Amino acid sequence: MSKQNNHNKITVMIENHGTFQYESGIKIEEVCNDFKKDDLNIFVAALVDNDLKELHNRLDDDCELKLLSHTSPIGSRIYQRSLVFVFIRACMELFSGCQVSVEHSLSRGLYCEIHYKREIEPKDVERIEERMKEIITEDVPFVKSRMPVGEAKDIFRDYEQMGKVRLLKYREKPYINMYQCGWLRNYFYGYMTPSAGYLKKFKLKYYEPGIVIQYPRGEYGGEIPEFEEQVKLFKVFRESEKWGEILEIDYVAALNDLIVSKKEGEFIRIAEGLHEKKIAEIADKIQDNINEKQLILIAGPSSSGKTTFAQRLMVQLKVNGLKPISISLDDYFVNRELTPLDEDGNYDFESLYAIDLELFNRDLEELLKGNEIEVPTFNFHTGEREYRGHKLKINPGQPVILEGIHALNNELTQAISKESKFKIYISALTQLNIDEHNRIPTTDSRLIRRIVRDYKYRSNDATRTLSMWQSVRRGEEKNIFPFQEEADVMFNSALFYELSILKKYAEPLLRQVDVSSPYFAEAKRLLKFLSYFVALENEVDIPRTSILREFIGGGAF
Repeated sequence: MSKQNNHNKITVMIENHGTFQYESGIKIEEVCNDFKKDDLNIFVAALVDNDLKELHNRLDDDCELKLLSHTSPIGSRIYQRSLVFVFIRACMELFSGCQVSVEHSLSRGLYCEIHYKREIEPKDVERIEERMKEIITEDVPFVKSRMPVGEAKDIFRDYEQMGKVRLLKYREKPYINMYQCGWLRNYFYGYMTPSAGYLKKFKLKYYEPGIVIQYPRGEYGGEIPEFEEQVKLFKVFRESEKWGEILEIDYVAALNDLIVSKKEGEFIRIAEGLHEKKIAEIADKIQDNINEKQLILIAGPSSSGKTTFAQRLMVQLKVNGLKPISISLDDYFVNRELTPLDEDGNYDFESLYAIDLELFNRDLEELLKGNEIEVPTFNFHTGEREYRGHKLKINPGQPVILEGIHALNNELTQAISKESKFKIYISALTQLNIDEHNRIPTTDSRLIRRIVRDYKYRSNDATRTLSMWQSVRRGEEKNIFPFQEEADVMFNSALFYELSILKKYAEPLLRQVDVSSPYFAEAKRLLKFLSYFVALENEVDIPRTSILREFIGGGAF
């Protein structure tokens, strides 16, 4: 904790660097400059006694300081946000009267669209990139100021950014923090770099009908990763936009309006109906191909709702007259002493090689040939596989469902021909953004789902879940995301209304994260994020089969 210092000097303990004396009142930015080595390690913010601060803030008292680079999880968001601000200004200068919308992530970048009187072309992207570089070279400062909400509304009306105007109706405080980049003023729900000069590394990629903003990534050593086509994923995001049009929901304010006017019931039923229709369509596709593709593989990242989805899919397959069975990969774990170790020397149960691939493939091959197999049961107490007489045999045209993080990786089912597999990728791909320029990251939606579920079913508090999240994310990057485009179909498990429900469960848990915790800044960020939503207290309209029930309880499965 900071303590009062009556002298001109303060003591600053800087993580990974040591303890230093500075003049009281020094800007954090000046401290960062003492430790900047190269462009691969740009500091964009800092934790002061665990509280996130922008670099223009001053240090008046003794404190502990953690410098955050632009490729750290927190720093990366700040870098993206600042880059988006420069992008918006460049677009508005080059295409007078245009509207810019930040849509969603794509190929480790941000997909944006420019709504203008004509279609944007590749040559336009070059002009935008050039103008952004000019603003960055000028090192235009991002000036932060506090403004009355009414005045901010007037500015956004002038810009015709009505998503922001409607959102401010739900602002509890009478003021708002605005940022200014040259002539342009804007609102973002997180912190910024001190100026545009911090943003030297970026690329723009034309991706019809929009543009992908690419930026340095920590997992690529501070470099910008190569763009990878994600045609199927992009198609799912476009489908979600159409769902939003059906539901007449564009931004959070529209959802809040429904809840305040108590009209959410029909909205929930339509949203759930769209899910049910999509699952039924997937079941129909499986039926149409069942003679060729008998093995149904389901994979997706953490908190996607895989378990509920698999159960609902089985119901729809039974409606079609099929008799699906499921196999648990957990029963094919190798004996515990043979489990691979992670980088910290702990058992890595998420490794593909934690599974006895040889045995699993042999059993699967025999099963699909129509032969009877004895399925093992893994004893989690002893850490060994046991055989308890569990026999299994299927008939021709009987679906075998396999759900797990490695399900789309061909190495898991290498003995089965590609033509015999029907692959499903499921993820909670956020369908709703806060406003035109503030998106809701898919990872945030899943993290909030997991915080709620872990507390309810695993006795984990928010601190414990937050502590595991980066490891979970690394596993997803390694084991799940590289295979998502190989799926035959993708299912978006996100629900437009879910954060309004999860809010009342997640907020008390996040408030319990102690200020001394290394995860305090992340908890504070998520609380700020949830503050934009009006809480939906009434759960009576949420069906017991809803994917959301997997997290809040009361489900049929």
